[in-house]
Amino acid sequence: MKERRNLSHIVWRTGIGGALLLWIFHSIFSVEGRQSWEDLGNSWTQLSRWEQWKVAWSYGPSKLVHTLGLVQFNQLMLSLAFMGMTILLGLVRWRMVLRLHGLNLSFARAAEISLVAHFFNSFLLGSTGGDLLKAYYAARETHHKKTEAVVTVFIDRLVGLFAMLLFACLMILANSSLIQAHRPLQALAGLILLMLAGCATVVGLSLWGGVSRYWPRAREWLRSRPKGELIERALDAARLLGREPLLLAALLLISMAVNVFCVLQVLALASGLNLNVSSRDLFVIVPVIVCISALPVSPSGLGVRENLYVLMLGVEGIGVAATAALALSLLAYAGSLIWSFVGGIVYVARKERDHLGEMAGSEVS
Repeated sequence: MKERRNLSHIVWRTGIGGALLLWIFHSIFSVEGRQSWEDLGNSWTQLSRWEQWKVAWSYGPSKLVHTLGLVQFNQLMLSLAFMGMTILLGLVRWRMVLRLHGLNLSFARAAEISLVAHFFNSFLLGSTGGDLLKAYYAARETHHKKTEAVVTVFIDRLVGLFAMLLFACLMILANSSLIQAHRPLQALAGLILLMLAGCATVVGLSLWGGVSRYWPRAREWLRSRPKGELIERALDAARLLGREPLLLAALLLISMAVNVFCVLQVLALASGLNLNVSSRDLFVIVPVIVCISALPVSPSGLGVRENLYVLMLGVEGIGVAATAALALSLLAYAGSLIWSFVGGIVYVARKERDHLGEMAGSEVS
């Protein structure tokens, strides 16, 4: 029953992502199709709705492919390097959290797990679904600190999410004139502020607690719950970071660097497409899109991300064409998919090796 419910949730959210993608593609193809049709001297308004759709999907895809093909190869490679830097810095940050708990996972093994998690993030919900597998692999690396290993993944993601939201808010403040000039952008900025407030609350409760100050019997109640002792141990592991302010500051600094490289990836692609968009605008637009795409609405944020790129880059004052904005979004996602492909290769190779290791272990015993 539970598996059926989980499957229905996945199918439902996948359907949402697919519908959003179909809608944005159709909207853009309709614009491109109408322009191409009228350039040939034909009347768009004399076509029936079905004929307009046929024309849109006849001319639109080729226009999009043409735009995608305009990206300069050197800028594309640079964007891939910037994407790789986000994975590398995330790996460094996670190993710092692991060492705090006495888990000295080698760089190579941590890199394997991180790449596999990135692979699964490509099709699981939001942009954090692969963390579940990352936690599973981390727990397998230790016999006596499995709870702490799982907590490191949660804390690493929580700190990264908080830094991402904080970075987005700072960029919104630095570019407030752009936000104030457009009502849709104001709504998105408001959503980011709400997300930051909620995330800050979770960070505070996770790292420093405070519930027991107002409810002295909170721990006693927690222990009486199913798996209460396990949850209490997880809380204690999380609060270990709260007692290390210098380490926490270092983690936040690394997370800020991750956000900068996220923007640089898109900036390189925008330059490669010769888009007339300033780096200042991208430094506020990209963090907002990354934050909202992280919500578990559709697999890997598909549909949500593309609509946001078209919406935010198309506002007056920036004026990027919808087809170009969609191409930019698809290219940025393609860069992530290329690194996911590397993670997929690692997963297949590691899965076979783990299987052989388990077989060998059973034969020895």
